[in-house]
Amino acid sequence: MKKPTRGAATPPELRLEDAPMSDIIEALAGGRTTATALMKAYLARIAAYDRGGPALNSVRALNPDALAIAGELDGTRPSAKRPLAGVPILVKDNIATSDRQPTTAGSLALEGARARRDATVIKLLRKAGAVILGKANLTEFANILAVEMPSGYSSLGGQVRNPFAPALMGDHDIPVVTPGGSSSGSAVAVAAGLCAASIGTETSGSLLHPASRNGIVTVKPTVGLISRAGIVPIAHSQDTAGPMTRTVRDAAILLNVLAVSDPRDPITERLRRPADYTADLARDALKEARIGVPSDPSDPLNDCYYGKLPPNGAKLMAEVIGMLQDLGAVIVRANMPTRGWLAGPGTKMAVLNRNPLSKNKGNPTGAPIVFLYELKYGLNLYLKDWATNTEIKTMADIIAFNAANAKEALRFGQDLFLAADLTKGDLSEREYKSARAMDLLAARTHGMDAYMNQHKLDAVLFPAAMGAAIAANAGYPSVMVPAGLDPGADGTDMDCPVGVTFAGRAWSEHKLLRLAYAYEHASQLRKAPPGLPAL
Repeated sequence: MKKPTRGAATPPELRLEDAPMSDIIEALAGGRTTATALMKAYLARIAAYDRGGPALNSVRALNPDALAIAGELDGTRPSAKRPLAGVPILVKDNIATSDRQPTTAGSLALEGARARRDATVIKLLRKAGAVILGKANLTEFANILAVEMPSGYSSLGGQVRNPFAPALMGDHDIPVVTPGGSSSGSAVAVAAGLCAASIGTETSGSLLHPASRNGIVTVKPTVGLISRAGIVPIAHSQDTAGPMTRTVRDAAILLNVLAVSDPRDPITERLRRPADYTADLARDALKEARIGVPSDPSDPLNDCYYGKLPPNGAKLMAEVIGMLQDLGAVIVRANMPTRGWLAGPGTKMAVLNRNPLSKNKGNPTGAPIVFLYELKYGLNLYLKDWATNTEIKTMADIIAFNAANAKEALRFGQDLFLAADLTKGDLSEREYKSARAMDLLAARTHGMDAYMNQHKLDAVLFPAAMGAAIAANAGYPSVMVPAGLDPGADGTDMDCPVGVTFAGRAWSEHKLLRLAYAYEHASQLRKAPPGLPAL
């Protein structure tokens, strides 16, 4: 086949507004398009829909070198050695890049801040041939600055909008239909066809929640599967990066690239993974799989970790369970031992025991104890070891900058940062150690492990991101897959996406991906947002 010329157009059959990354890789490998053509097409979609039109605001900043890098890759096709050669990838703006792109976590205080080196995730993407398209907007500091901050808002990047209902804006220009947080920009960009795939991060729900609200796939990996080196932290005991894609296979392809042991992140030394996450994906993977549904078996509306679902949610969950059974899965309905101990997806109000910091003036938040202690410790280390081109050296500097620029920087306050600053910042406090031990006891020993062992389960099923906290606290993996449209999203009459989560034990990503893949192929429920057609 004749080699395409530099900047050749994308073929009409490659619908970038909806194309899986695997199709894009095939088009590049087959010489039917080039990295430059792809980059130009995505930049045009960003201009039309993210900057103009519905103004989704999912991309905080574009990589000024992206087109040049794409041009250098036009002669390189994807291969086993460089599986992502020429593929445009968007990364969340709390992941360090050593190029001309700032790494800001969405904060005005870090505007212009750069990184001394690439985060390990970025190094692996570049090694695989990916082109870093730019930085995705996010909830500022990954949703740990202020209790009242809405999902998808940052003082530097502004507000991300849900592509299924971008025009519905309520009081104070807060979206009526949330884009989810904190990896909102990463999720919206994938749903809207603004990149081939993206990378987000999660501490508790920040991958799963926006994936559900935007109808895409994500993997919240076992803590330790993907290096956190170079990622602006919240809590090292739970932080992880993860892929955000349009299909399960795409997520598996990215895990193949990103799941690598890294001496900069010692927790990855215990990493366990298969040689290829795509190898065992099969449409019959649900046959005889035992799927737990935390619920009250006497109440048909209670297929949910938290209690009764609303009617639309109950109907959708029943349809999901029915399809799983049709595909041969064994559904086990039983109460989870820790049910009710943990709060919902990505929330800052989830506490397992009383926050000792709440007795100190200045912390009325009731925020997770572990997050507050680990935040100051981890953020100070990041600013010392990674950040450059900034006068901000500590979390205290950020607090002071925000206070001095309150009108622009503190629209929703900084109560969580103020609470975290009350800690010593060295993790020596007895209260921290006790809280972390309780997290593990509740989420692992008396939670996922006990539940899965008792009922001999292969996975646990949760509606949307409602099981995010228990898997996150345990450090265990979850896979989100689209499950249909909710006709009453956030109290509106809009049809907006919702997903289901398959969660499991540590290092079980390959098993969860198999189950999610089988469900995805049988259901075919992912929908592209209306009003964002091909250009």
